[in-house]
Amino acid sequence: MARPAADQHLRLMKNGYKISVGRDVVTGIIVILAILMFASTGGTVISDAIDSITGQAKAGDNVLVPAFLLNIALILFGWRRYKDLTKEVEERAAAEQLAHSLAVTDPLTGLLNRRTIGERTAEMIRLAQRKQKSITFMMLDLDNFKNINDVHGHSAGDAVLKQVAARIAKIVPPHNLLARLGGDEFACAFVFDPEQPKMVERIADDLIDAIASPIVENGNQLEVTTSIGMSCYDHESEGVEVLMRQADIAMYSSKKQGRNRHCWFDANMEQELQTRRLLETGMRIGIPNGEFVPYFEQQIDLATGKLTGFEMLARWESPTQGLISPEIFIPIAEETGMIGELSISVMRQALNSAKDWDAALTLSVNISPVQLLDPWLAQKIVKLLIESGFPPKRLEIEITESSLFENLSLAQSIVGSLKNQGINIALDDFGTGYSSLAHLRALPFDRIKIDRSFVSSILLNSESKAIVKAINGLGESLGMPITAEGIEDKETESELREMGCAQGQGWYYGQPLTVEETRKLLATRDLLAADDANDSDALPSDIVHPSVKNNALQDAG
Repeated sequence: MARPAADQHLRLMKNGYKISVGRDVVTGIIVILAILMFASTGGTVISDAIDSITGQAKAGDNVLVPAFLLNIALILFGWRRYKDLTKEVEERAAAEQLAHSLAVTDPLTGLLNRRTIGERTAEMIRLAQRKQKSITFMMLDLDNFKNINDVHGHSAGDAVLKQVAARIAKIVPPHNLLARLGGDEFACAFVFDPEQPKMVERIADDLIDAIASPIVENGNQLEVTTSIGMSCYDHESEGVEVLMRQADIAMYSSKKQGRNRHCWFDANMEQELQTRRLLETGMRIGIPNGEFVPYFEQQIDLATGKLTGFEMLARWESPTQGLISPEIFIPIAEETGMIGELSISVMRQALNSAKDWDAALTLSVNISPVQLLDPWLAQKIVKLLIESGFPPKRLEIEITESSLFENLSLAQSIVGSLKNQGINIALDDFGTGYSSLAHLRALPFDRIKIDRSFVSSILLNSESKAIVKAINGLGESLGMPITAEGIEDKETESELREMGCAQGQGWYYGQPLTVEETRKLLATRDLLAADDANDSDALPSDIVHPSVKNNALQDAG
């Protein structure tokens, strides 16, 4: 029961109890008067009743007999009511105790709830200040707890929550406060010596180790980890609410750093959070306003040096903060659910621009793992193709390896729908995730893309070179062309060409271009429709890589 509902229930019980007691007081007075009347008239009435039975009583004396019988009835009624009242008081006391318990504790784990731990922490702080001690507040959030509910059911999830609560209670020092804040969030607060902050970190380490131990439920081995945020109350702290909020910020920082760890709150975290909130607000305004635009990175045929297409990259042209990198806004978009709207908006702009390119040029678009959980993704992409008039055979959708593990069956359905429309599918960042030949067999990929982390180091690292060779050989065996990402110099390009890589991209061929810059580049190479080529100005020489210029001369020859 939620705290407000429990409080309301408790108030109603108390009000009902007062009314009932008022009625019982009146009943009690009546019974007492009946007993007094019985005591004062009982002897006379009994004697008269005997005389009445023997026929010796006078007619007028028979009136006292009914009064006497009424007194007896009232006394019996009072005794019965007394017993009922006693039982009712006991039941009400038990119900009141239950309502009070529901108002202050979590019914599943028996720990305190969010509101109560805040009140108790304030009391603990006052006591600690008198003893010149410090208070630490820990916020714990279970990592990937949703998977247990989804796979094993909510009963298994409840069993995990109970077990986690018991493990926390065993580790946290005595005279502590423990709470379940809701869902898979827990909290604890306890006093510690300010000269020994390492003790708090040792407790946090013990909590992480204890919670990570497998939990056996109905023959299943369930495993969860936890991310912990810690804050400390001192004389400069502003209050319990601030203490709890700081621990919450630190907890999310632990998750951001990789989960299954702990960290202390510091002021920089709050600044980062405020910056993130500003970015999130700006994104919600910027997406419908068209501030997110496509940039295009060239893709080159390594054998001939010719331009074969572009990969679309999203950029945020913020009117207040300038050009913002996708490394900053893409994670926020994925966490807040804006990635779908953002991606569709940028794709629409890219397709409308690319439909006027030469028919031999392709457009590659990377799909976020979050988008791959949308069962309507294929329909949304096909709708964009219809609206823009862009040929499906010239579109290549890139899917990262890691995104396939969330829901492989849904990914197969989406990919199948896209393939049926003639759209090509590429496996992106191959080698960085859980590389598996099963993925290449389960999904009809048309191309494999080698991650830039391997490509950029093939001249310096023999292992990277061996991996690139192996992936290239795999692609040849499966009939899938290979694209190498992250080419930044001529030597790397030459090495990849010798290995037999079909296609390459990277800053060696130029930085990503805006829509206008891309149009100008294509105009110099006669790769635009006639109307657009005549309207385009010459591309500035500072954004054209020498190799591209040479290729243009070769094409002209």
